[in-house]
Amino acid sequence: MRQLVGDWPAVEAGRQGDASIVRYLGEIGSARPVSAIAASPGEGGRFFYTPDLTGLNFVSGQGRLEMFLEDLLRAAEVSDPPAMAVQSEDIASLLPRFADENRLAILPQVAPKIWIGNRIRVAPHYDGKENVACCVAGRRRFTLFPPDQIGNLYPGPFELTPAGTPVSMVDLAEPDEEAHPRFAEAWRHAAQATLDPGDAIYIPYGWWHGVESLEPVSILVNYWWTQDVPDGLTSPYVGLLHALLTFKHLPPEQRDVWREMVNYYVFEQQGDPAAHLPDHAKGVLGPPSPALFAQMHEMIRQLMR
Repeated sequence: MRQLVGDWPAVEAGRQGDASIVRYLGEIGSARPVSAIAASPGEGGRFFYTPDLTGLNFVSGQGRLEMFLEDLLRAAEVSDPPAMAVQSEDIASLLPRFADENRLAILPQVAPKIWIGNRIRVAPHYDGKENVACCVAGRRRFTLFPPDQIGNLYPGPFELTPAGTPVSMVDLAEPDEEAHPRFAEAWRHAAQATLDPGDAIYIPYGWWHGVESLEPVSILVNYWWTQDVPDGLTSPYVGLLHALLTFKHLPPEQRDVWREMVNYYVFEQQGDPAAHLPDHAKGVLGPPSPALFAQMHEMIRQLMR
C-alpha cells in the first residue's frame, strides 16, 4: 500500500535523514524504559540461533530510548556495526505524543507497536494475527510465504525461539540447498516487497514473513489484530502444543483414527457435527461463548489430573 502513511509527521522527519527522525523522537520524549537486543558485527545483522542451537546469538537489556537512538546514530558511522533493535514496543505507553500525531485511519481501534533498529534481518516466522506494517524511516524488504509452505521452510525449535514462535532455519540471504532442499519450492511461492518511508504492507493471518531492514536507521510501526475470534477462546498455539502432546507419539493407526475425529469435530469436514442434536444436548459442540470456553477449560483440568 504505497504511501498509506506518507502524510505522517514521523515519515516526513524520516525523509529528512537519520538525524532528523532521531531528533523528532527525542523531542517527543519517551515515557518509560525500553527493551533492546544486540548481536555482534560478525552475525551480519541476523538475529538467530547460536550455531549449536543451544542459545540465541544476541543479548538483551533495558534503558532509555533516547540512549538507544544515540547509540544507533553512532553505529551508523561504523563500517561493521553490531545489529541493534528495539522491537514491538507499545507506542501509546512509550510515545503517547507520537501516537497522537501519527494515526492510521483504517485501524483506529488497534494499538500500534514500534520497531527501531539498523540493518537487521529477522528470519521468516508467522503471527497468529492480521498485520499491517508501516515503514516510517529507512527501507524494509518483506518476503512472504503462504501457510501451506511450512514444510518447505524448515521451522526451528518450539522451546527456544528468537521471538516467541518457531522461525524458519533457512537463511534467505544464503539458502543452504543441501541442508534445506525443499526451500526451492517455497521460493517459487514467495512474494517480495520493498517499502519506502510512507509505504505499508498487509500480512495475512498465519503467513510466514522474513524482514530485512536496509538502512542504518530503520523505523516501522505495525498493527496486529484478530478478526471474528470469540472472547475467551484459547490460543490456537496452545492447542497445537496440546495436539503434539496427545497425538504425535501415538501408533500410526491410532493417529489415523484421531485425524478423522479432529477433521469431523474441529474442522467440520462433514458439516456441523452437532446438527443432529437438540440445542440443549449440544454441550461443548454448541455456540461459542465465554461460559462455554470456561466449562471446557474446567473439563480439561479435571481430565489432566
